[in-house]
This record gives sequence, C-alpha cells and structure tokens, in this order.
Amino acid sequence: MSVLGDEAAPEAARRREHRGWCWYDWANSVFPTSVTTVFLSLYLTTVATRAAEADVARNGIDACPGGNALRQCDISLFGWAFPAGSLWGYLLSAATVVQVLVLPITGAIADRTRNKRAMLAVFAFSGAAATSLLALVGGRNWQLGVVLFIAANICFGAAVVVYYSFLPEIAGPDERDRLSSRGWAFGYLGGGVALGLHLLIYLGHDAVGISADTAVRMVFASSGLWWAAFTVLPLTGLREHTAAELPERGTSTVTAGFRQLLSTLRQARHVPLTLGFLGAYMVFTDGINTVTKVAAQYGSVELGLPQESLIVTILIVQFIAFVGGVLHGALARRVGAKTTIMVSLLVWILVLGGAYFVQAGQTLQFYGVAIGIGLVLGGTNALSRSLFSQMVPAGKEAEYFSLYEIGERSTSWLGPLVFAVVGQVTGSLRPAILSLVAFFVVGLVLVSLVPVRRAIESAGNTAPEVL
Repeated sequence: MSVLGDEAAPEAARRREHRGWCWYDWANSVFPTSVTTVFLSLYLTTVATRAAEADVARNGIDACPGGNALRQCDISLFGWAFPAGSLWGYLLSAATVVQVLVLPITGAIADRTRNKRAMLAVFAFSGAAATSLLALVGGRNWQLGVVLFIAANICFGAAVVVYYSFLPEIAGPDERDRLSSRGWAFGYLGGGVALGLHLLIYLGHDAVGISADTAVRMVFASSGLWWAAFTVLPLTGLREHTAAELPERGTSTVTAGFRQLLSTLRQARHVPLTLGFLGAYMVFTDGINTVTKVAAQYGSVELGLPQESLIVTILIVQFIAFVGGVLHGALARRVGAKTTIMVSLLVWILVLGGAYFVQAGQTLQFYGVAIGIGLVLGGTNALSRSLFSQMVPAGKEAEYFSLYEIGERSTSWLGPLVFAVVGQVTGSLRPAILSLVAFFVVGLVLVSLVPVRRAIESAGNTAPEVL
C-alpha cells in the first residue's frame, strides 16, 4: 500500500501542476480581451478627444475645424502633435517596441532563476495593479492612461514568458501539445466569461445610477482584480523546479539572453526554409494582432456603433474561435496544415474586404464580420505553431520558439502603425482597415513559396503524410 501511495503522490502533484498552469491562461486573458481589445481603445480615444477639443476651445474655436475629430483634433506628446483618433495605434506600436526590448532580458533571468513562481507573481500582480489603476484615468488625463497601459503591457508579456517556461518542466514531450491546447482553450473561455460580466456592468450602468465613464473605470478595476485573484491558483499549484546550472548569475543574466538569441540566429542559417516560414508568419500574424486590437475602434469611430454592440462583437469572436479551432484541425487532417493556413489567410482577406463595405450603424453586418474573424482567429496561429515545430531541429525547440516569440513581437508594431498613419493621412478608418489586407496577401504569397516538406526534412525530422 505504501508503494502505491508513493506512486500516486507524484502523479497527483503533476496533475495539480497541470491544472494550476492552465489557470494562468484564464487569469491573464482578461487583459488582452476586456482591457486592450474592447474598453481601453475606445475609452482612451474618448479621453484624448476631450483633451483635444478643450485645447481647441481655449483657442476660441467652437469645434474642431471641419468637424472631423480624426483629422483635425490634435493632442501633443513631447512636442509632437497628432490626431486624438490616432493615439491608440501609436500607443500599441510604442508599447510593443518596449516589450521587445524587455522580453529577452526576462527570458534570460527566468532560465537561470531558482524561484520562477516569485517572478510570475511579481509580473502578474504588478500588471494587475497597473490595470486596476487605469480606473484613475478620466476627464482629459489621457497621459496617465498611456503610462499605465505601457506598464501593464510590459508586465503582461514578461509574465507570459515566465509562464511558458514552466511548460517543459511540468509536462513531458507527449503531454505538451495537449496541455498547451487546454490552456489556450481555457484562456479563450476565461476571456469570454470576464467580458460577459463586464458587459453586464457596462449595460447596467443606467440602472444603478452611474455614468458610462464610471462603468468603464469599474471594468478596469475589476479586470486587475480578476487577473490578480486567479493568479493565486497557478502560484499555488505550480512547484519550484531545479534551475539549469548555468554560469551566469546576477547582472550577467541580462546580457546572456541577447547572446543566446544571437547564437540561435547564427545556427538558424543552416535551416533557411524554417526561417522563411518564420518570416511569413511574422508578416500575417502582425495583421491578425492588429485587426483584433483596432476592430473596436473601427466599429466605434468609423461605423458609429454603440459600445454595447462592440462588446457583443468581441464575445462573438471569443466563442466562435472555439469552433474555428476545431474546423482548422479537421481541415488540416484532410488537406494538410500549409493548405489550411493558406485557406485561412484567404478568409482573412475576404473578411477585411467585407469590413470595408460595412455600412455605418449596421450592427448585424458588423456581427457577420465578427463571425468571420472568429472562424479564423485561433486556428491560423495554432496551425502555424504546429507546422513551425516540425521545422525545428530536434533538441533545439526552446531556442527556436524563443526566436519565434521575439520575432512575432518585433514586427507587431508595424500593423498598428500602418493603421494609424493611413487613418491620419486619409481622415478615415475605412482605408486604414483595408490597408491591413496587405499583411495577409504578402503572408499568403510567402507561405505558398515555402516547400514545407523539404523544410521539415532539412531540419532532420520526418514529415507527416499530409502537409
């Protein structure tokens, strides 16, 4: 009996770690969903526009010249003037660039630390605190929102790096795909549930006698509390694991991450086809990330849709994404991952074309676009990760996926920048949303040029029968 008990105890601890690990996906999903995608983009644009209009009024003008807030109502930062409607695009770009500089340092420290749980706790709780403090943004102090969002975004990305680093420690090679997929699905579910609750808060603000602004600020405060509260579960379930015996300690770990990245880049020259696919992925995933981040702003500013409709739109995307993931997996088993990715990119092009022609105020048309986005949102990236993993030389998975993550973030500033610049130049977000088609067209062409079977075999792996 004691032998059975000894065998059962490690297995129970392993399952507890798996459950705890998945809970962090649930915990942090509130930030990209409720905060970044839905409420902050619209709220911060509104606050910045108020500030711009106040500046115009101080100059003795009744309204923005021409009545076009996107083109004429400017705000300024460090002496640089730009339209209030372009703030969100520029902010996304700046926050992402800062993340790219920080994440390699975070990864280097995480690889060498003996207390990853403490690192996860520091980054997660700090990000949650910055998110809750967004409730202080009001009136015309959009600058505070900029600072807090950048801080929260840095902490979000750094915590994710530490969170991912637990995976090879708690799961064997045959378990990782299933555990990672479970966490991804749990994250979408958590984001949907949190957003549903926030929808109730926002839609019910009149019933409880509070303003719409106050309701949004309550969403920010509760989002931080959600993130922090559910982070306790992975911190409880995960255990400490022995760190690798590496020579770097203390401040030397800061440069170690960059040295390791350069070493991986030099070695990657021997698998150019793998790098070719990575380049294609970096292009179209930038388009995907940008669409999800600016969709709410497009619906509000260009189409004039009420915020409750935009929240319902995001809910549609969250839950349809489950269906889309299943359909992508089924199609990949029949025609292969590469062909499925190409079909998915074609659907993205059609969806953005449809978004361009959505008529102002037509909520149902916008919901149709949301269904299209949901069908291809999760599946495109999931199959890209799966296909890339087959092109990675055996024993180098962690190094190449580090390159994969940093590569994705290093280009994800370009889409928001293009969106903001086109919107500023044209004075309309319709051509801005249509400009994002270029990312999917270029990505589709690049993917089609990669001989994936040869890429897999060149990396020393056995190619699956269906590609």
